[in-house]
Amino acid sequence: MPKLDVYLTNEGLKELKEELRVLVEEKKPALLERVAIARAHGDLSENSEYAAAREDLAFTESRIEEIETLILKAKIIKNKKAKEVKLGTKVTVKNNGKTLTFELVGEWEANPLEQKISHTSPLGQALIGKKTGEKVEIEAPAGKIIYQIQKIE
Repeated sequence: MPKLDVYLTNEGLKELKEELRVLVEEKKPALLERVAIARAHGDLSENSEYAAAREDLAFTESRIEEIETLILKAKIIKNKKAKEVKLGTKVTVKNNGKTLTFELVGEWEANPLEQKISHTSPLGQALIGKKTGEKVEIEAPAGKIIYQIQKIE
C-alpha cells in the first residue's frame, strides 16, 4: 500500500491528538473494565454483554491505531497569505448573488457543515490554483454551477 500523505491544519492535528488521548486514557480503560466484569458473569458462549464489550473494545483499539497512523503521516498545512487558492486557504466565492466562504483542507479534516472542503472534492479541485476574480465551473447533478472567487485568505 503506498504511503499517502495526510494533510491537516494545526487545529485538525490538535483535535486528533485530543481524540487519541480520550480513547487511550478514558474509553479504553473503561472498556477493559467492562470486558472483565462481563467475563466474570460466567458462560462466555451465551454472554451477550461480553460479546458487545469485546466488540466495542476492538472498535476502539482499531480507531486508536488509525489515529496513530494519521498522526505519523500528517503533513501540516501552513496557512500563509496566498495569492491563489491552495491547501489551508479560506476562499470566499459568489454564486447567484450568494456569498460563501470555504476553507480548503485535507480529506481527513473535511466537513461541509463547517465549510471545510477537501482539496480532492470537485469544488476543491476546481478552486486550487485560481486567483481572486476568476470563475470556476462545477458539474453537479442539478447542472453547472459557476462560482466567482471574491477573496482569498
